[in-house]
Amino acid sequence: MIEKPLSAVEKVKEESRGLRGHLAEELAAGTDHFSDAGAQLLKFHGTYQQEDRDQRRERRGTDSEAAHQFMVRCKLPGGVLTGAQYLAIDELADRYGNGTLRVTTRQGNQFHGVLKGDLKATIRSVNEVLVTTLGACGDVVRNVIACPAPLAGGLRAEVLRVARQLSDHLLPQTRAYHEIWLDGEPVAGGAPEPDPIYGTRYLPRKFKIALAFPDDNCCDVHSNDLGFLVVTRGDRLAGFNVLVGGGMGRTHGKTDTYPRLADTLGFVRSGEVVEVGEAIVKVQRDHGNRSDRRHARLKYLIDKEGLDWFRDQVERQLGRPLAPAAPVEVSDIQDHLGWHEQGDGRSFLGVFVENGRIRDGTDRRLRSALRSVVETVGSGVRFTPQQNLLLTDIPDGQRRLVDRILADHGVAPHGALSVVRRWAMACPALPTCGLAVAEAERVLPDVIAELEAELERLGVADAALTVRMTGCPNGCARPYTADLAFVGRSLHKYGVFVGGSMLGTRLGTLYADLVPRDRLVATVRPLFERYRDERLEDERFGDFCHRVGLEAVRASIPVGS
Repeated sequence: MIEKPLSAVEKVKEESRGLRGHLAEELAAGTDHFSDAGAQLLKFHGTYQQEDRDQRRERRGTDSEAAHQFMVRCKLPGGVLTGAQYLAIDELADRYGNGTLRVTTRQGNQFHGVLKGDLKATIRSVNEVLVTTLGACGDVVRNVIACPAPLAGGLRAEVLRVARQLSDHLLPQTRAYHEIWLDGEPVAGGAPEPDPIYGTRYLPRKFKIALAFPDDNCCDVHSNDLGFLVVTRGDRLAGFNVLVGGGMGRTHGKTDTYPRLADTLGFVRSGEVVEVGEAIVKVQRDHGNRSDRRHARLKYLIDKEGLDWFRDQVERQLGRPLAPAAPVEVSDIQDHLGWHEQGDGRSFLGVFVENGRIRDGTDRRLRSALRSVVETVGSGVRFTPQQNLLLTDIPDGQRRLVDRILADHGVAPHGALSVVRRWAMACPALPTCGLAVAEAERVLPDVIAELEAELERLGVADAALTVRMTGCPNGCARPYTADLAFVGRSLHKYGVFVGGSMLGTRLGTLYADLVPRDRLVATVRPLFERYRDERLEDERFGDFCHRVGLEAVRASIPVGS
């Protein structure tokens, strides 16, 4: 069989000398950007080269060049930060970023609008408070996500420890990061040693890992390349079911690209997670598609070769068979908003962050409020996979003080939110993401307001559903598992997907395509009319659409829409 040629990115990685490339020289050059090869390597260091596309439109027809800027992403296993770490990144948002923090759907933080001349200072400052950006992007294991809620008497702390161990073990083993950003000493002699896990070409594509609980799938575990679903024995952690092959990305017009939910591979004890995780990563490293990046994710390898073949390869890496999976399935999901008991006289508060953007507005000064709480009561901070934030370790006697601080800054309690807004998510999209073809974060709040009014008129304001919007088909806000999703197709036009599961256990189906932004709510109104008239007791919107069926659902589209 003739080997297909490697993709261009593979050559960049192979020749990078352990992710060094010419980044140090390009960083020192008096330009506002890096070469294409340099921009690819920057991702491994936690940075995307971008430009403000609003400014690009304004400059169209002029001779001015692109005004480059950078997004810097922090890698935070389980989304956990100390109060001091949070205050440090909050301060950096003003010093080097655009004055906002952005909570990601993978529990990280993103600085937007960083200029090239400030890149090194930003990354160094992050590292000074023991946070890294290494491996937050690029063809390696990304941030390992886990339920961040420190619930009293639960297993959350134990599972978070496993998540951190796995994340630490799967970090790229290169001195390049320290040499370039932290003024570490260059490797003496010749070429650096290959990474013991990733080799010289790293993975064929990004690799996402999540740990979740059956009664709380806040991490959307089935949408990850590798998932670990908690298995308990009594009130103790027995281990995890291993799930493989999930992924959200697809490409418009390419039917051989698709979102996929993970399959169950087997069972592992807690002490085996790191070893099994490494084995699965190595199988993807050795067998994943390196000629076509559209087919380079683990899901395509498993569909090509089969789950039994994949299990056999993993067991060869391990040198032993995997245990059969336990009879455990996802049954519920939580968003952890509001007050919760943490134990030992402490509580934590889940605070809603619309689309993950922590900023100060005219009436709602969320960023200042959070900073004030952390400074006043010394709380910790944790980011959630729903782009919200938990204020942790708050003495029970200071709950009212925290509520007052938030209220004084115009931050309404979560009980004031509609169900549909509470569960909505969007990716950043325009103007910073180079892949976006449509708006998401900037328009979803208005779409939700229209949807809230429509649901109120129809008498179904209590409808439990997840609404997600992305600016392109790559699925960073996990649209394909949502009850209702709007996926950018072209400027101001979207594909509308329905019938996913709020639990993250079923994919939605395309209901209408190329729908203009101002017709999104009108297009789904007939569905909600049927939902009002035909839903079962306590039936969620996505479950209703799935039960009724695609053809019946499509028959609800008004003629001429």
